[in-house]
Amino acid sequence: MKIRQISIFLENAAGRLAEVTRVLKQGGVNLRAIMIADTADFGILRVIVDDPDRALSILTNAKFTTKTTDVLAVTISDKVGSLADILAIFERDGINIEYLYAALEKVGETAVVIFKVEDLEKGLRVVESNGLGGKASL
Repeated sequence: MKIRQISIFLENAAGRLAEVTRVLKQGGVNLRAIMIADTADFGILRVIVDDPDRALSILTNAKFTTKTTDVLAVTISDKVGSLADILAIFERDGINIEYLYAALEKVGETAVVIFKVEDLEKGLRVVESNGLGGKASL
């Protein structure tokens, strides 16, 4: 399924990540997935939340720089080789993956993986045509 990811640009300093999570907590926003990439000077925190509009408003009011991006949430079986199987499908269909990370959600025997792909619409068609959309509650 296609979902909205929020990227938050942070200077690489102690406490900045805590500040983001604190303002989201105070605003009643629940994190569904989270990952951070950093350089020497700054980091990009990527999150999936239960209410993106409210999160964006809260983060903007707290003076954070944000950007939204559509990504794919794919529910996979929680067993050996599941990710390799999905990546083989993407490879076969020419889907270029820019990055991926796992969600915090696990339901029964499944997990959710977030994919940022070069061509979102093509990626969504491949996910749906291969029955990979799942029932992620992100």
